[in-house]
Amino acid sequence: MNINLTLIGQSITFLAFVWFCWKFVWPPLLGIMQEREQKIATGLEEAERAGKDLELAQRKAADQLKEAKEQAAEIIDGANKRANQIVDEAKQAAHAEGDRLKAAAQAEIDQEVNRAKEQLRSRVAALSVAGAEKILSVNIDAKAHDDLIEKLAAEL
Repeated sequence: MNINLTLIGQSITFLAFVWFCWKFVWPPLLGIMQEREQKIATGLEEAERAGKDLELAQRKAADQLKEAKEQAAEIIDGANKRANQIVDEAKQAAHAEGDRLKAAAQAEIDQEVNRAKEQLRSRVAALSVAGAEKILSVNIDAKAHDDLIEKLAAEL
């Protein structure tokens, strides 16, 4: 065998193999590689979009949390104001009740003083009549002289 012929045969076989690969093997490999490249690019875009969405969601969550804290602070302030208002109303009601009780007690004291004065007047009148009886040594009828006793009690 001749080396030249072997080299030519191998060259033709190699060229046929290259043509076959170029025609039938290479296009599907390129298609698969392009498809894979596109999947990777799409995945990267989706990851980037997901990162942006996550960042946006975190900002929204932070804003909502801030707003919720502000609302909670407003509610707490309102509750504290209402509590203070209720305490002030209770104090005013207690003062009013105390004043009412003082007035009632003062009225009762005044009534007791008047009753005591009346009792004292009637006792003084009885003592006056008893004293007058002893002085006059005469029996005085209290019922007969009621007008006189009342005048005497009124003067005292």
